[in-house]
Amino acid sequence: MTDAATGAADPLSLHGIVPPTVTAFDAEESVDYEATAAHARFVVENGCHGVVPLGTNGEFPLLTAEERRGVVEAVANEISDVPVIAGVGAPSTHETLTLAEHAEGAGVDGIMVVTPYYYPLDGTAAVQHYRRVADRVDLPVYVYHIPSKTGNALSLSTFDEIAAIDGIAGVKDSSKDVPWLGQAIDAHPELTFMAGSDSLLFPGLEVGCAGAVSAVANVFPELVVDLYEAYDAGNEERARDLQSRVYEVRSVMKRGPYMAGVKTALSLRDVPFDVGGLRSPLRTMDDEQREALRADLQRLELI
Repeated sequence: MTDAATGAADPLSLHGIVPPTVTAFDAEESVDYEATAAHARFVVENGCHGVVPLGTNGEFPLLTAEERRGVVEAVANEISDVPVIAGVGAPSTHETLTLAEHAEGAGVDGIMVVTPYYYPLDGTAAVQHYRRVADRVDLPVYVYHIPSKTGNALSLSTFDEIAAIDGIAGVKDSSKDVPWLGQAIDAHPELTFMAGSDSLLFPGLEVGCAGAVSAVANVFPELVVDLYEAYDAGNEERARDLQSRVYEVRSVMKRGPYMAGVKTALSLRDVPFDVGGLRSPLRTMDDEQREALRADLQRLELI
């Protein structure tokens, strides 16, 4: 199934479970590059098929350009056995190009480019943006489509134009718009599509995704990899059962402040690194929420 789902335009044949790895912070909210790299190693050692530093879980909008470069270098230096797809998106094309060039120099395998955010973007501007990025680097480019956060959805017709750009290899779709995803996959089998939500791991595979960029896999990579491998082996019944389990895990981790569940749950696992809290203004779970999460994860027999 993997060969059928990965697109011919994707030289990496990206597939499987590829977590958007976290950026670790110390008590003063400075980036801890060593712990950031250790987390990437943790998910790879537990079966993940690639890593995406500086996705949404990597808190990239809250980092300086220098910090973003440091995270990319730390992860690229640590991980060589699976693809490293660096998040390089920014509101401006200018900054995106600078980050993309740096990532290429750091030795990553591909780049993930979020649709520019804050200002409204028409289709012409979106196509020009991705064309300039793909022209600037000799790396596969993956579109990161998350309109709920960027405010900029790509229409199917705009996406058709982006898909035709030489160098575009695939898409991480976090729109949760299954009709959009299904139609995009149908129109562009040459590209690799990755589901961007843990709510769509199994459904995404069913409509033709090659895998998923999974936040739950940042904490419980074994669970999510098991789901993918069951599906890939043709055991859809087991994959459905594991999706149900992922729904439960996702639900308990989403309680509390936005995105706090991943780092809090990681702190409850027996791992040899500390990723710290989130960078302000994001905030971590309070003691009551943390203990509730602990109880839930114990009930689910995950810790």
